[in-house]
Amino acid sequence: MQPDMVRRTSIQKAVLSGNEAIARGAWEAGVTVASAYPGTPSTEIVAALAQFPGVYAEWATNEKVALDVAIGAAYSGRRALSALKCVGLNVASDALFYASVTGVEGGLVIVSADDPGLHSSQDEQDNRQYARFARIPVLEPSDSQEAKEIVGAALDLGERFETPTLIRLTTRLAHGYSVVRLGPRREPQRVPLFPRDPQRYVVLFDREQRYPRMAERLARIAACLEDSPWNRLEAGDSALGIITCGVAYQYAREVFPEASFLKLGITYPLPAGLVGRFAHSVERLLVLEELDPFVEEQVRLLGIPVEGKSLFPSCGELSPERVHDCAVRAGLRPSRQRPQPVPNLPPRPPTLCAGCPHRAFFYLARRLNLLVHGDIGCYTLGALPPLQAMHSCGCMSASIGVAHGACKAGSLEKHVAVLGDSTFLHSGLPALLNLVHNHSDVVVVILDNGTTAMTGQQDTVAGERTLQDRPAPALDLAAIARALGVERATTVDAYDLCAIETELKRCLDSHGPTVLVIRGPCVQCPDWVATQTCWIDPERCVGCHTCLRLGCPAMLPTGEVAERTGRRQTWIDPLACTGCTLCAQICSRESIRILPSETQ
Repeated sequence: MQPDMVRRTSIQKAVLSGNEAIARGAWEAGVTVASAYPGTPSTEIVAALAQFPGVYAEWATNEKVALDVAIGAAYSGRRALSALKCVGLNVASDALFYASVTGVEGGLVIVSADDPGLHSSQDEQDNRQYARFARIPVLEPSDSQEAKEIVGAALDLGERFETPTLIRLTTRLAHGYSVVRLGPRREPQRVPLFPRDPQRYVVLFDREQRYPRMAERLARIAACLEDSPWNRLEAGDSALGIITCGVAYQYAREVFPEASFLKLGITYPLPAGLVGRFAHSVERLLVLEELDPFVEEQVRLLGIPVEGKSLFPSCGELSPERVHDCAVRAGLRPSRQRPQPVPNLPPRPPTLCAGCPHRAFFYLARRLNLLVHGDIGCYTLGALPPLQAMHSCGCMSASIGVAHGACKAGSLEKHVAVLGDSTFLHSGLPALLNLVHNHSDVVVVILDNGTTAMTGQQDTVAGERTLQDRPAPALDLAAIARALGVERATTVDAYDLCAIETELKRCLDSHGPTVLVIRGPCVQCPDWVATQTCWIDPERCVGCHTCLRLGCPAMLPTGEVAERTGRRQTWIDPLACTGCTLCAQICSRESIRILPSETQ
């Protein structure tokens, strides 16, 4: 989004992604505080919102901290937003529940970007279930225009009933683009003032009355939704009625253009009267929604016969083609000629980037046959061929806890936990402190590339600049580990293979918890520039393919054969090579030369 565009107040149009539209809608609705931890597919929301005037936005250490920050702003009477991916709400769930129990003075909107199809997540959980658990409303836009407008609707609803609200996106909507009509900002009218009301905001007080009040609040919200413009009827053929929401609405309209629709923009609590009237107006009733039968179950609880997940899948991402195929099998649509499939493209297996600072550790871990517990980040690719140097990976900072548990279970092998710098600061600190306190003989390797690389190179809280480009103190991760009681905590250069191996072996030979920080910049960061490149001398290369074990995408076997061995030689793509020199360091024939970039 262009900086000059965000300052205009006259109504105009722009092509925005769902995430950008949420950011624009938050600004127009008067949000003044936004906090998040980067997580695809939600990352762009707060990144875009940070560009608008009159908004404080930050990258927090983790999702729970981010939601706590937004809650504090809402307690003070300001409109606030926190955005996270589906699994991020697991981390923030404590904050979600206490905010629902206490309620909030200002508007508080929580944006959950769910990930059907597992595009960038370890599961495809449906976070509408969290809202039902916490007894707060759920709003679901179906395109970018609705995504922009629904933020204001969520804040208005939340302020009216003094409750947090959840906006649920899915990956296709978060990253898909459509035209959006832009409007002016609604400037905050209230002076921020934190209410001195411990009877309300200390959750230990008045516990017996809180949940009855939450149930009564939810009933009042449900009643007001009967006339909400976000839940609308679209008349069509009465033979088939479809209740749908979110991006599934777009697929349903494409596959069933003649049907009658009840489009739900607010999926919890359900407007029972509206659903009942719609059900009585059609002969056959379906629910089409992504992932869980969330709406379908609510309709069934009203005693209304309905079909849904018996016809459409509850796993994976929906698409017009997938919905159509299900409709054909159910006899709802005639079969039609499917378009010819696109010819298969050459396979491109996922791998660490050329020059990635994480590669040296995984190469050594494989060579030394280490038992490695991994974590969520770019470095999860270390589990794949040809590196294959990771043996468990669950969620953020699980590496340390799992390694500690295996150690205390009596495992005779030395366990190594590996995680990134952003993940270490996200939730690795308490896990490391647990190691120290309980005398665990685990090696913790922190791969420090100075950024949250997997989600788009966002700055971490260890960096020297904030999200809105204010100065911040740089952090020394090894010093932090020592402050937590780790006696051996050192930092080495990510491209010095010999130094990494030497220090890694020292950690393996030590007793008690040790920390090794392997530091090198992410080569995808905008300010990174290659100063050298590597070149293989065909006169010396014998085709041993030792260099290919690095898994560097810049290195490829060629059609040329070495005379002495009869094996295919290796070639380095000069356009992909970053000059990290790891290949030169492991080449026993010294056939790899390092050249300044100018001589390429």
